[in-house]
Amino acid sequence: MKIRSLFTLNSSHKNKHGLSEILKYMGPGLLVTVGFIDPGNWASNIAAGSMFGYTLLWMVTLSTLMLILLQHNVAHLGIVTGDCLAESAMKNLNVHVAQFVLFTSIIAVISTALAEILGGAIALQLLFDIPIVIGSVIILVIVIFLLFTNTYTKLEKLIIGFVSIIGFSFLYEMSIVNIDWPEAARSWVTVSIPDGSMIIVMAVLGAVVMPHNLFLHSEIIQSRQWSNDNEAVIKKQLRYEFTDTFVSMIIGWAINSAMIILAAATFFDNNIVVTELEQAQHLLSPMLGSKAAIVFGIALLFAGISSTITAGMAGGSVYAGLFKEPYNIKATHTKVGVAGILIISTLIVFLISDPFKGLIISQMVLSIQLPITVFLQIYLTSSKRVMGKHRNSKLMNFLLLSIWLILTLLNIMLFVSFL
Repeated sequence: MKIRSLFTLNSSHKNKHGLSEILKYMGPGLLVTVGFIDPGNWASNIAAGSMFGYTLLWMVTLSTLMLILLQHNVAHLGIVTGDCLAESAMKNLNVHVAQFVLFTSIIAVISTALAEILGGAIALQLLFDIPIVIGSVIILVIVIFLLFTNTYTKLEKLIIGFVSIIGFSFLYEMSIVNIDWPEAARSWVTVSIPDGSMIIVMAVLGAVVMPHNLFLHSEIIQSRQWSNDNEAVIKKQLRYEFTDTFVSMIIGWAINSAMIILAAATFFDNNIVVTELEQAQHLLSPMLGSKAAIVFGIALLFAGISSTITAGMAGGSVYAGLFKEPYNIKATHTKVGVAGILIISTLIVFLISDPFKGLIISQMVLSIQLPITVFLQIYLTSSKRVMGKHRNSKLMNFLLLSIWLILTLLNIMLFVSFL
Protein backbone atom coordinates (compact mmCIF):
# COMPACT_ATOMS: atom_id res chain seq x y z
CA MET A 1 0.00 0.00 0.00
CA LYS A 2 1.31 3.39 -0.96
CA ILE A 3 2.09 5.81 1.87
CA ARG A 4 0.53 9.28 1.69
CA SER A 5 2.24 11.57 4.15
CA LEU A 6 -0.68 14.02 4.05
CA PHE A 7 -3.03 11.47 5.54
CA THR A 8 -3.05 9.50 8.76
CA LEU A 9 -3.08 5.78 8.05
CA ASN A 10 -3.76 3.04 10.55
CA SER A 11 -3.42 -0.68 10.02
CA SER A 12 -6.09 -1.41 12.62
CA HIS A 13 -9.75 -0.89 11.88
CA LYS A 14 -12.11 -1.81 14.68
CA ASN A 15 -15.59 -2.87 13.70
CA LYS A 16 -17.71 -0.34 15.60
CA HIS A 17 -21.16 0.99 14.84
CA GLY A 18 -23.20 4.04 15.72
CA LEU A 19 -22.95 7.80 15.32
CA SER A 20 -19.40 8.06 16.68
CA GLU A 21 -18.21 5.60 14.04
CA ILE A 22 -20.00 7.46 11.24
CA LEU A 23 -18.51 10.77 12.38
CA LYS A 24 -15.02 9.36 11.89
CA TYR A 25 -15.73 9.27 8.16
CA MET A 26 -17.28 12.74 7.94
CA GLY A 27 -15.09 15.51 6.57
CA PRO A 28 -13.92 14.85 3.00
CA GLY A 29 -17.37 15.63 1.62
CA LEU A 30 -17.48 18.95 3.47
CA LEU A 31 -14.17 19.98 1.91
CA VAL A 32 -15.73 19.30 -1.48
CA THR A 33 -18.79 21.30 -0.44
CA VAL A 34 -16.59 24.37 -0.02
CA GLY A 35 -15.82 24.20 -3.73
CA PHE A 36 -19.42 24.80 -4.72
CA ILE A 37 -20.24 27.57 -2.26
CA ASP A 38 -17.29 29.64 -3.46
CA PRO A 39 -17.45 33.28 -4.70
CA GLY A 40 -18.11 32.05 -8.24
CA ASN A 41 -21.33 30.54 -6.94
CA TRP A 42 -22.16 33.80 -5.19
CA ALA A 43 -21.85 35.68 -8.48
CA SER A 44 -23.85 33.12 -10.47
CA ASN A 45 -26.57 32.67 -7.84
CA ILE A 46 -27.03 36.35 -7.09
CA ALA A 47 -27.25 37.05 -10.83
CA ALA A 48 -29.79 34.22 -11.18
CA GLY A 49 -31.93 35.45 -8.28
CA SER A 50 -31.82 39.14 -9.13
CA MET A 51 -32.56 38.60 -12.84
CA PHE A 52 -35.00 35.67 -12.76
CA GLY A 53 -36.29 35.46 -9.20
CA TYR A 54 -36.84 31.96 -7.85
CA THR A 55 -37.16 30.48 -11.36
CA LEU A 56 -33.68 28.93 -11.60
CA LEU A 57 -33.72 27.13 -8.24
CA TRP A 58 -34.38 23.92 -10.18
CA MET A 59 -30.86 24.17 -11.58
CA VAL A 60 -29.40 24.01 -8.07
CA THR A 61 -31.48 20.89 -7.38
CA LEU A 62 -30.51 19.19 -10.65
CA SER A 63 -26.85 20.13 -10.25
CA THR A 64 -26.77 18.82 -6.68
CA LEU A 65 -28.37 15.49 -7.65
CA MET A 66 -25.78 15.07 -10.40
CA LEU A 67 -23.06 16.12 -7.98
CA ILE A 68 -24.04 13.50 -5.38
CA LEU A 69 -23.73 10.72 -7.95
CA LEU A 70 -20.49 12.04 -9.45
CA GLN A 71 -18.74 12.67 -6.12
CA HIS A 72 -19.95 9.36 -4.69
CA ASN A 73 -18.62 7.55 -7.76
CA VAL A 74 -15.21 9.24 -7.86
CA ALA A 75 -14.76 8.69 -4.12
CA HIS A 76 -15.09 4.97 -4.80
CA LEU A 77 -12.18 5.21 -7.21
CA GLY A 78 -9.97 6.64 -4.47
CA ILE A 79 -11.08 4.10 -1.85
CA VAL A 80 -10.76 1.00 -4.05
CA THR A 81 -7.58 1.82 -5.97
CA GLY A 82 -5.70 4.08 -3.56
CA ASP A 83 -5.18 6.47 -6.49
CA CYS A 84 -6.74 9.85 -7.12
CA LEU A 85 -8.38 10.57 -10.47
CA ALA A 86 -5.23 12.17 -11.91
CA GLU A 87 -2.94 9.29 -10.89
CA SER A 88 -5.39 6.74 -12.22
CA ALA A 89 -5.62 8.55 -15.55
CA MET A 90 -1.84 8.46 -15.99
CA LYS A 91 -1.65 4.80 -15.04
CA ASN A 92 -4.55 3.52 -17.14
CA LEU A 93 -4.81 5.77 -20.22
CA ASN A 94 -2.56 6.41 -23.17
CA VAL A 95 0.01 8.84 -21.81
CA HIS A 96 -0.75 11.56 -24.40
CA VAL A 97 -4.49 11.31 -23.86
CA ALA A 98 -4.04 11.44 -20.09
CA GLN A 99 -1.74 14.45 -20.32
CA PHE A 100 -4.24 16.30 -22.52
CA VAL A 101 -7.12 15.61 -20.14
CA LEU A 102 -5.09 16.68 -17.11
CA PHE A 103 -3.88 19.81 -18.92
CA THR A 104 -7.50 20.88 -19.51
CA SER A 105 -8.17 20.07 -15.87
CA ILE A 106 -5.36 22.38 -14.77
CA ILE A 107 -6.98 25.16 -16.83
CA ALA A 108 -10.24 24.45 -15.01
CA VAL A 109 -8.49 24.58 -11.62
CA ILE A 110 -6.89 27.91 -12.56
CA SER A 111 -10.33 29.21 -13.51
CA THR A 112 -11.67 27.98 -10.17
CA ALA A 113 -8.87 29.52 -8.14
CA LEU A 114 -9.27 32.77 -10.08
CA ALA A 115 -12.90 33.07 -8.99
CA GLU A 116 -12.09 32.19 -5.40
CA ILE A 117 -9.14 34.56 -5.01
CA LEU A 118 -11.13 37.30 -6.72
CA GLY A 119 -14.09 36.70 -4.43
CA GLY A 120 -11.91 36.90 -1.34
CA ALA A 121 -10.37 40.12 -2.64
CA ILE A 122 -13.82 41.60 -3.25
CA ALA A 123 -14.72 40.75 0.36
CA LEU A 124 -11.62 42.54 1.65
CA GLN A 125 -12.58 45.55 -0.44
CA LEU A 126 -16.11 45.54 0.96
CA LEU A 127 -14.99 45.15 4.57
CA PHE A 128 -11.76 47.16 4.70
CA ASP A 129 -11.70 49.18 1.45
CA ILE A 130 -8.60 47.31 0.22
CA PRO A 131 -8.05 47.50 -3.58
CA ILE A 132 -8.82 44.29 -5.49
CA VAL A 133 -5.23 43.74 -6.67
CA ILE A 134 -3.77 44.12 -3.18
CA GLY A 135 -6.57 42.03 -1.71
CA SER A 136 -5.83 39.24 -4.19
CA VAL A 137 -2.21 39.13 -3.06
CA ILE A 138 -3.31 39.04 0.59
CA ILE A 139 -5.63 36.08 -0.10
CA LEU A 140 -2.83 34.33 -2.02
CA VAL A 141 -0.36 34.74 0.86
CA ILE A 142 -2.87 33.58 3.49
CA VAL A 143 -3.85 30.48 1.51
CA ILE A 144 -0.31 29.42 0.61
CA PHE A 145 0.73 29.86 4.25
CA LEU A 146 -2.19 27.71 5.45
CA LEU A 147 -1.57 25.00 2.86
CA PHE A 148 2.17 24.77 3.42
CA THR A 149 2.10 24.86 7.23
CA ASN A 150 -0.91 22.75 8.22
CA THR A 151 -1.79 19.09 8.15
CA TYR A 152 -4.87 17.81 6.36
CA THR A 153 -6.64 17.22 9.69
CA LYS A 154 -6.16 20.83 10.79
CA LEU A 155 -7.28 22.18 7.42
CA GLU A 156 -10.37 19.97 7.53
CA LYS A 157 -11.41 21.36 10.92
CA LEU A 158 -10.70 24.92 9.80
CA ILE A 159 -12.79 24.59 6.67
CA ILE A 160 -15.69 22.90 8.48
CA GLY A 161 -15.70 25.97 10.74
CA PHE A 162 -15.73 28.27 7.71
CA VAL A 163 -18.66 26.37 6.15
CA SER A 164 -20.58 26.71 9.41
CA ILE A 165 -20.01 30.48 9.47
CA ILE A 166 -21.19 30.81 5.85
CA GLY A 167 -24.28 28.75 6.54
CA PHE A 168 -25.29 30.70 9.64
CA SER A 169 -24.65 33.97 7.79
CA PHE A 170 -27.24 33.09 5.17
CA LEU A 171 -29.69 31.90 7.80
CA TYR A 172 -29.42 35.34 9.38
CA GLU A 173 -29.84 37.13 6.05
CA MET A 174 -32.90 35.05 5.16
CA SER A 175 -34.48 35.62 8.57
CA ILE A 176 -34.86 39.35 7.86
CA VAL A 177 -36.41 39.19 4.36
CA ASN A 178 -39.88 38.21 3.17
CA ILE A 179 -39.57 34.99 1.17
CA ASP A 180 -42.25 33.49 -1.07
CA TRP A 181 -41.72 29.90 0.12
CA PRO A 182 -44.47 28.33 -2.04
CA GLU A 183 -42.90 29.85 -5.15
CA ALA A 184 -39.44 28.70 -4.02
CA ALA A 185 -40.73 25.17 -3.44
CA ARG A 186 -42.25 25.04 -6.93
CA SER A 187 -39.09 26.42 -8.51
CA TRP A 188 -36.89 23.77 -6.85
CA VAL A 189 -38.67 21.04 -8.85
CA THR A 190 -39.99 22.86 -11.95
CA VAL A 191 -37.67 23.16 -14.95
CA SER A 192 -37.86 26.58 -16.59
CA ILE A 193 -35.40 28.40 -18.85
CA PRO A 194 -36.56 32.02 -19.28
CA ASP A 195 -35.44 34.02 -22.31
CA GLY A 196 -31.87 35.23 -21.90
CA SER A 197 -31.13 32.92 -18.98
CA MET A 198 -28.99 30.26 -20.72
CA ILE A 199 -25.65 31.81 -19.79
CA ILE A 200 -26.73 32.11 -16.14
CA VAL A 201 -28.05 28.52 -16.19
CA MET A 202 -24.66 27.32 -17.40
CA ALA A 203 -22.88 29.47 -14.83
CA VAL A 204 -24.99 27.97 -12.02
CA LEU A 205 -24.21 24.48 -13.34
CA GLY A 206 -20.49 25.19 -13.57
CA ALA A 207 -20.57 26.67 -10.08
CA VAL A 208 -22.05 23.52 -8.53
CA VAL A 209 -20.65 20.59 -10.56
CA MET A 210 -16.96 21.48 -10.68
CA PRO A 211 -14.14 19.46 -12.33
CA HIS A 212 -11.57 20.17 -9.63
CA ASN A 213 -13.85 18.73 -6.95
CA LEU A 214 -13.83 15.35 -8.69
CA PHE A 215 -10.04 15.26 -8.51
CA LEU A 216 -10.05 16.59 -4.95
CA HIS A 217 -12.59 14.10 -3.58
CA SER A 218 -10.78 11.08 -5.01
CA GLU A 219 -7.64 12.31 -3.23
CA ILE A 220 -8.88 13.40 0.19
CA ILE A 221 -11.29 10.46 0.64
CA GLN A 222 -8.17 8.47 1.45
CA SER A 223 -7.76 10.48 4.64
CA ARG A 224 -10.04 7.85 6.17
CA GLN A 225 -8.10 4.95 4.67
CA TRP A 226 -6.85 2.09 6.83
CA SER A 227 -6.08 -0.81 4.52
CA ASN A 228 -6.71 -1.35 0.81
CA ASP A 229 -6.01 -5.05 1.21
CA ASN A 230 -8.91 -5.78 3.54
CA GLU A 231 -12.18 -6.27 1.62
CA ALA A 232 -14.30 -5.75 4.74
CA VAL A 233 -12.59 -2.43 5.39
CA ILE A 234 -13.13 -1.31 1.78
CA LYS A 235 -16.84 -2.14 1.97
CA LYS A 236 -17.17 -0.26 5.23
CA GLN A 237 -15.47 2.81 3.78
CA LEU A 238 -17.68 2.68 0.69
CA ARG A 239 -20.80 2.54 2.88
CA TYR A 240 -19.86 5.42 5.16
CA GLU A 241 -18.53 7.52 2.30
CA PHE A 242 -22.03 7.87 0.84
CA THR A 243 -23.34 9.27 4.13
CA ASP A 244 -20.53 11.84 4.18
CA THR A 245 -21.07 12.78 0.54
CA PHE A 246 -24.88 12.96 0.73
CA VAL A 247 -25.02 15.06 3.90
CA SER A 248 -22.28 17.40 2.66
CA MET A 249 -23.90 17.92 -0.75
CA ILE A 250 -27.28 18.68 0.86
CA ILE A 251 -25.60 21.35 2.98
CA GLY A 252 -24.16 22.82 -0.21
CA TRP A 253 -27.58 22.66 -1.90
CA ALA A 254 -29.13 24.57 1.00
CA ILE A 255 -26.49 27.33 0.94
CA ASN A 256 -26.64 27.72 -2.86
CA SER A 257 -30.43 27.84 -2.70
CA ALA A 258 -30.22 30.46 0.04
CA MET A 259 -28.12 32.69 -2.23
CA ILE A 260 -30.73 32.64 -5.01
CA ILE A 261 -33.64 33.02 -2.57
CA LEU A 262 -31.99 36.00 -0.86
CA ALA A 263 -31.31 37.69 -4.21
CA ALA A 264 -34.85 36.96 -5.42
CA ALA A 265 -36.52 38.29 -2.27
CA THR A 266 -34.26 41.32 -1.96
CA PHE A 267 -33.41 42.39 -5.51
CA PHE A 268 -35.78 40.74 -8.00
CA ASP A 269 -38.88 41.76 -6.03
CA ASN A 270 -37.62 45.36 -6.17
CA ASN A 271 -36.75 45.21 -9.90
CA ILE A 272 -33.02 45.54 -9.23
CA VAL A 273 -30.57 43.62 -11.43
CA VAL A 274 -27.27 42.99 -9.63
CA THR A 275 -24.21 43.14 -11.86
CA GLU A 276 -21.48 42.87 -9.21
CA LEU A 277 -20.99 41.55 -5.70
CA GLU A 278 -20.05 45.01 -4.42
CA GLN A 279 -23.40 46.28 -5.62
CA ALA A 280 -25.18 43.45 -3.82
CA GLN A 281 -23.50 44.31 -0.53
CA HIS A 282 -24.09 48.06 -0.87
CA LEU A 283 -27.76 47.50 -1.69
CA LEU A 284 -28.24 45.18 1.29
CA SER A 285 -27.31 47.95 3.71
CA PRO A 286 -30.22 50.35 2.99
CA MET A 287 -32.65 47.44 2.45
CA LEU A 288 -31.77 45.16 5.34
CA GLY A 289 -29.47 47.24 7.55
CA SER A 290 -25.72 47.61 8.01
CA LYS A 291 -25.42 44.34 9.97
CA ALA A 292 -26.69 42.38 6.97
CA ALA A 293 -24.12 44.02 4.71
CA ILE A 294 -21.28 43.23 7.14
CA VAL A 295 -22.43 39.62 7.52
CA PHE A 296 -22.51 39.35 3.72
CA GLY A 297 -18.90 40.55 3.47
CA ILE A 298 -17.64 38.28 6.26
CA ALA A 299 -19.29 35.20 4.74
CA LEU A 300 -17.84 36.07 1.33
CA LEU A 301 -14.35 36.40 2.83
CA PHE A 302 -14.54 32.98 4.51
CA ALA A 303 -15.92 31.49 1.29
CA GLY A 304 -13.04 32.96 -0.69
CA ILE A 305 -10.29 31.76 1.66
CA SER A 306 -11.67 28.25 2.26
CA SER A 307 -12.48 27.55 -1.39
CA THR A 308 -9.07 28.82 -2.51
CA ILE A 309 -7.50 26.34 -0.08
CA THR A 310 -9.38 23.43 -1.66
CA ALA A 311 -8.61 24.69 -5.16
CA GLY A 312 -4.92 24.72 -4.27
CA MET A 313 -5.19 21.16 -2.97
CA ALA A 314 -6.94 20.07 -6.16
CA GLY A 315 -4.32 21.78 -8.30
CA GLY A 316 -1.53 20.08 -6.39
CA SER A 317 -3.28 16.73 -6.78
CA VAL A 318 -3.69 17.10 -10.56
CA TYR A 319 -0.13 18.30 -11.12
CA ALA A 320 1.38 15.58 -8.92
CA GLY A 321 -0.81 13.08 -10.72
CA LEU A 322 0.92 13.96 -13.99
CA PHE A 323 3.98 12.33 -12.43
CA LYS A 324 1.95 9.43 -10.98
CA GLU A 325 2.41 10.79 -7.50
CA PRO A 326 -0.11 11.38 -4.69
CA TYR A 327 -0.71 14.79 -3.15
CA ASN A 328 2.03 15.47 -0.59
CA ILE A 329 2.61 19.09 0.37
CA LYS A 330 6.20 18.22 1.29
CA ALA A 331 6.94 16.86 -2.21
CA THR A 332 8.26 19.07 -5.01
CA HIS A 333 5.60 18.34 -7.64
CA THR A 334 2.77 19.04 -5.21
CA LYS A 335 4.39 22.28 -4.08
CA VAL A 336 4.87 23.41 -7.69
CA GLY A 337 1.27 22.53 -8.54
CA VAL A 338 -0.21 24.32 -5.54
CA ALA A 339 1.92 27.46 -5.70
CA GLY A 340 2.05 27.66 -9.51
CA ILE A 341 -1.70 27.43 -10.05
CA LEU A 342 -2.53 29.89 -7.27
CA ILE A 343 0.08 32.41 -8.45
CA ILE A 344 -1.09 32.21 -12.09
CA SER A 345 -4.68 32.72 -10.97
CA THR A 346 -3.69 35.79 -8.96
CA LEU A 347 -1.80 37.27 -11.91
CA ILE A 348 -4.90 36.87 -14.10
CA VAL A 349 -6.87 38.87 -11.54
CA PHE A 350 -4.58 41.81 -12.38
CA LEU A 351 -5.88 41.72 -15.97
CA ILE A 352 -9.60 41.66 -15.16
CA SER A 353 -11.42 44.97 -15.51
CA ASP A 354 -14.86 43.72 -14.44
CA PRO A 355 -14.58 41.40 -11.38
CA PHE A 356 -18.24 40.29 -11.45
CA LYS A 357 -18.11 39.36 -15.13
CA GLY A 358 -14.82 37.56 -14.46
CA LEU A 359 -16.55 35.43 -11.83
CA ILE A 360 -19.40 34.51 -14.19
CA ILE A 361 -17.06 33.62 -17.07
CA SER A 362 -14.85 31.53 -14.80
CA GLN A 363 -17.84 29.36 -13.94
CA MET A 364 -18.65 28.91 -17.64
CA VAL A 365 -15.10 27.68 -18.28
CA LEU A 366 -15.65 25.01 -15.63
CA SER A 367 -18.86 23.81 -17.25
CA ILE A 368 -17.15 23.56 -20.65
CA GLN A 369 -14.33 21.37 -19.29
CA LEU A 370 -16.62 19.32 -17.08
CA PRO A 371 -17.78 16.72 -19.67
CA ILE A 372 -14.13 15.79 -20.29
CA THR A 373 -13.48 15.06 -16.62
CA VAL A 374 -16.79 13.24 -16.18
CA PHE A 375 -16.10 10.99 -19.17
CA LEU A 376 -12.65 10.20 -17.76
CA GLN A 377 -14.22 9.28 -14.44
CA ILE A 378 -16.85 7.03 -16.05
CA TYR A 379 -14.22 5.25 -18.13
CA LEU A 380 -12.05 4.49 -15.11
CA THR A 381 -14.79 3.50 -12.66
CA SER A 382 -16.42 1.27 -15.31
CA SER A 383 -13.21 -0.66 -15.91
CA LYS A 384 -12.86 -4.09 -14.33
CA ARG A 385 -9.10 -3.77 -14.77
CA VAL A 386 -9.10 -0.61 -12.64
CA MET A 387 -11.89 -1.26 -10.12
CA GLY A 388 -12.16 -5.05 -10.08
CA LYS A 389 -15.47 -6.24 -8.67
CA HIS A 390 -16.21 -2.70 -7.46
CA ARG A 391 -16.63 -1.38 -11.00
CA ASN A 392 -19.83 0.48 -11.85
CA SER A 393 -23.07 -1.46 -12.15
CA LYS A 394 -25.10 -1.13 -15.35
CA LEU A 395 -27.51 1.17 -13.55
CA MET A 396 -24.72 3.40 -12.28
CA ASN A 397 -23.19 3.58 -15.75
CA PHE A 398 -26.57 4.53 -17.20
CA LEU A 399 -27.02 7.31 -14.65
CA LEU A 400 -23.47 8.61 -15.09
CA LEU A 401 -23.70 8.57 -18.88
CA SER A 402 -27.05 10.37 -18.66
CA ILE A 403 -25.39 13.07 -16.57
CA TRP A 404 -22.56 13.30 -19.06
CA LEU A 405 -25.09 13.67 -21.90
CA ILE A 406 -26.99 16.41 -20.05
CA LEU A 407 -23.77 18.32 -19.42
CA THR A 408 -22.75 18.00 -23.07
CA LEU A 409 -26.15 19.11 -24.39
CA LEU A 410 -26.20 22.12 -22.06
CA ASN A 411 -22.80 23.14 -23.41
CA ILE A 412 -24.09 22.91 -26.97
CA MET A 413 -27.05 25.08 -25.96
CA LEU A 414 -24.62 27.57 -24.46
CA PHE A 415 -22.69 27.97 -27.71
CA VAL A 416 -25.96 28.25 -29.67
CA SER A 417 -27.05 31.03 -27.31
CA PHE A 418 -23.83 32.90 -28.12
CA LEU A 419 -24.54 32.61 -31.84
